[in-house]
Amino acid sequence: MKAMMTLEEVLNLCGMIAYCQEGPTHLKRCSTDKLREIFNKYATQEVNGELHMTSDDFVRGFLGQSYNEDSVTLLAGIADTSKDGLISFAEFQAFEGLLCTPDALYKTAFQLFDRNGNGSVTYSEFVDVFKKTDLHAKIPFKLDGPFIQLYFGKDRQRTISYSEFSQFLHDFHEECALEAFRMKDTSGSGFISALDFQDIMMNVKKHLLTADVKDNLVAVTEGHKVSFPYFMAFNSLLNNMELIKRIYLNATSGNRTEPITKDELLQSAQIMSQITPLEIDILFQLTGAIHQTGRIVYGDLSSIAPEHYTKHITTRLTEIKAVESPADRSIFIQMLESTYRFTLGSVAGAVGATAVYPIDLVKTRMQNQRTGSFIGEVAYRNSWDCCKKVIRHEGFLGLYRGLVPQLMGVAPEKAIKLTVNDFVRDKFTDKQGQIARWSEILAGACAGGSQVIFTNPLEIVKIRLQVAGEIAGGAKVRAWNVVRELGLFGLYKGARACLLRDVPFSAIYFPMYAHTKAAFADEEGYNHPLTLLAAGAIAGIPAASLVTPADVIKTRLQVVARTGQTTYNGVIDATRKIMAEEGPRAFWKGTVARVFRSSPQFGVTLVTYELLQRMLYVDFGGSRPSGSDVLQTKQELSKVNPDHLGGYQAALPMLNGIETKFGLSLPRFSSTLKTPSAKQAS
Repeated sequence: MKAMMTLEEVLNLCGMIAYCQEGPTHLKRCSTDKLREIFNKYATQEVNGELHMTSDDFVRGFLGQSYNEDSVTLLAGIADTSKDGLISFAEFQAFEGLLCTPDALYKTAFQLFDRNGNGSVTYSEFVDVFKKTDLHAKIPFKLDGPFIQLYFGKDRQRTISYSEFSQFLHDFHEECALEAFRMKDTSGSGFISALDFQDIMMNVKKHLLTADVKDNLVAVTEGHKVSFPYFMAFNSLLNNMELIKRIYLNATSGNRTEPITKDELLQSAQIMSQITPLEIDILFQLTGAIHQTGRIVYGDLSSIAPEHYTKHITTRLTEIKAVESPADRSIFIQMLESTYRFTLGSVAGAVGATAVYPIDLVKTRMQNQRTGSFIGEVAYRNSWDCCKKVIRHEGFLGLYRGLVPQLMGVAPEKAIKLTVNDFVRDKFTDKQGQIARWSEILAGACAGGSQVIFTNPLEIVKIRLQVAGEIAGGAKVRAWNVVRELGLFGLYKGARACLLRDVPFSAIYFPMYAHTKAAFADEEGYNHPLTLLAAGAIAGIPAASLVTPADVIKTRLQVVARTGQTTYNGVIDATRKIMAEEGPRAFWKGTVARVFRSSPQFGVTLVTYELLQRMLYVDFGGSRPSGSDVLQTKQELSKVNPDHLGGYQAALPMLNGIETKFGLSLPRFSSTLKTPSAKQAS
């Protein structure tokens, strides 16, 4: 049994990796010493005292691919520039460098066809490789026809340079599709049947088809005959899906969730003349056959866009598939998903709280500082003065007073907030991954309300520990003593103020975070960790500042009043007394410290939470955080050889991506060889 691996997959492996950092950036090359160590691990042939890799060592051992003998020789020839059948360390290192270049995809393809290694491709070299591909077996292309003569000359003696060959590869595959249409249109009517159309697309253009498109090839034609213009427009549409995405984003001003009509997309497409009205019609026929909504969103485009080569590679520590499909999601699986999110949220919350705890302590002391009812000089002039005095009088660790109870509470607090927000968003998200704005706000409000059960006890204990250091020589206050003194009901003192703060905070924060994150995403909707951090921090600024009055009231209610200080009996009483004694400015005390604490804290928390979900990936059949998914090829990237460092990170993605660019394939065996090298096997 043989399975087909496309030539394009080989080439794409290179091109992919040139982009496998976060965005279209070059890969960092592997050090010479490390590369030599890896080379020596797989090389089995010794020539004149120097180790060399055989074709098997390179393709089946190092790359771990199970191509047949002819394909192994062809693929090894990409790195074997001397064409002596062996790969030296210099050649191995040179190919690693090639994989780091921006045009690695085309360069690798060129070296595959340049059998002599002389820097050009002849007609005989092209034919020799092409005849070994699966495409040649399906479409008996006229290798002496007019198209070939245009590139290689009438006598086919002209050679093609690298730059010319890159254009040839692109044009050649389109010519194969035209040849297939001519074969099916035996009468010369300019029409083929819907089944012939499906056959061509599945054989010649299969690399451009997602699962959704494959399932609807006949449905989109409604069983009618397919004209040549329709055939060309259909293929052009699939080739230009990245351009279509830009047109959509232009029409929605960058919003990936806004549904738009055909007329709105067509109007935006007028700026880009490459897209025709017929292509727009076909686009809506496709999305209509799949989703039947009459409008499209960015997610619809992603579902029909062909998988080119991997643009990002996310390293995962684990990857578990809990269900085969969303239809298998039982109540138990949903409970496991919530537990999974709760656990990751706990870790993320602890990381975020620790990162900004000193700022939180300064914020609390500034908010507790009275200026109306207590006679005497204020302890702190501003937040910076407060920070300096804490370090001077209480030491650096004084900035972390109350951290332990904070962590004990913040873990479940942030976990329940993140879990509830995700849970409610999931319930209001449709099958296309869209959620209404009011649903986002409701999900955030529910998250804020649910956390108070954890927030209030930890806040009141934390605050009393934080302000304990203000009294010089005072008795040491311990968390357990505070809990015993307050009792169960006392731990929820100020709960209404806590709700008044946390519900609007989360209702503002989570929707703004989602939209800010989407705005920072790249063209594929992917978020770099830095954009996640920035989105989390930016969303925290309005959320934290606008609810500061509620935070001030909560702090006053939860702190023990000292002799001469005003006492408060509830939210309304505290509001009235603070206004009367200190004026409206008192409600905004500690705003700067609160923003500088909450904004980075939630930025760190959210980026930790999402990165944990990326690295510790478990598929429960539910939704994934937007911006976390990466374009995957057929190769399971989690199983990439750890010896594929530097440019060789691009090796397997290229092998699996070549077909998506050129539609060529090389035969290979159905099972991958597990032996890492011939040397180790012996």
